[in-house]
Amino acid sequence: MLFASTIALAETPVKDGANDGGQIDTKTEVEEYILHHIQDSHDFHLFSYTNDAGERKHIGFPLPVIIWTSNGLTTFMSSEFHHDDSGQVIVEKNGLKFTKIHSKIYELDAGASTVAFDEDHHATNAHKVLDFSITKSVVGVLLIGLLMFVWFSRLAKQYKKKAIPTGFGRVLEPLVLYVRDEIARPNIGEKHYRRFTGYLMTVFFFIWILNLLGLTPFGFNVTGQLAVTACLAIFTLIIYTASGNKDYWMHILWMPGVPILIRPVLALIELAGALIIKPFSLLVRLFANISAGHIVVMSLIAIMFTLKKSLGVVGATSLSLVLSFFITLIEVLVAFLQAYIFTMLSALFIGMAVAEHDHDHDHDDHGHEIPDAEDVRADFI
Repeated sequence: MLFASTIALAETPVKDGANDGGQIDTKTEVEEYILHHIQDSHDFHLFSYTNDAGERKHIGFPLPVIIWTSNGLTTFMSSEFHHDDSGQVIVEKNGLKFTKIHSKIYELDAGASTVAFDEDHHATNAHKVLDFSITKSVVGVLLIGLLMFVWFSRLAKQYKKKAIPTGFGRVLEPLVLYVRDEIARPNIGEKHYRRFTGYLMTVFFFIWILNLLGLTPFGFNVTGQLAVTACLAIFTLIIYTASGNKDYWMHILWMPGVPILIRPVLALIELAGALIIKPFSLLVRLFANISAGHIVVMSLIAIMFTLKKSLGVVGATSLSLVLSFFITLIEVLVAFLQAYIFTMLSALFIGMAVAEHDHDHDHDDHGHEIPDAEDVRADFI
């Protein structure tokens, strides 16, 4: 898979203003390609090559384009753009003209036949459409969602018939038990953990498998899209906000044990933390780590092109493959780690919202209160 992705890096056209970008072998072209690679796409582009006749051929497959335009809903296949992302190819559908610029689909103004750009390369005679297309990230979400539904449905059926699962269920069972016993139960508590274990398992496996899918040469970067990580963070926000008990909201809105004049200020700080900072930390941490991992791996692969003159072909290629191999191994660990961190923090936030505070604490031999586990965890957070 690592070797296959080097082919894609070496031969994918990304130069603006040209349908045939040729091979990517300069620092500027590599930087443009890496930034282009981590974005979402309307098609799967595996690699390109030039045939004996000098024609550029692209290997991949298109995806459906579904857009809302000035004339209503319009659909067609992304292959009609012919892998152009610079605004040169114009597609006529439903009496309108469309083009694709930097992975965004634009509708040309009435009477325009080509796209006009300003000094900053922004289209001046075209506007963005409302895009509902089945993009590469959407395919990844649907694929993993379907796989998870099939896998865990079979595992649930096996539990109804036998005590020990068989087949692939034996692989899933220890992971399911790990999420339940090491994440949900200790952080949410014995009384409430079963209510939220299903969500935590879904989030954990969804993020982990998508992270692993992003290491394949198909170019998936689902968890490196802010829209996806923001949606997951909003789910966690809704769950712990709706599940918060009286004590939780009391400590946020009218903090006990502090001067009355300080309580409104603390309420603003606590509300900002609960409604903004916590979900923001969830979405940014996942997005930044996954995107950075892709950028680092592809930058190391690019060494074979950028340092070819100084190290020679053999030296640059060897250095690139060795570094890329070890960083990719680390990325496999990061894929699991980021899924674990997101799930763990979600469990902590939910546990803080549903924790029942016993105000009649026990006391030690010296008369000091003995804090319960919920208070210790809250103080730690």
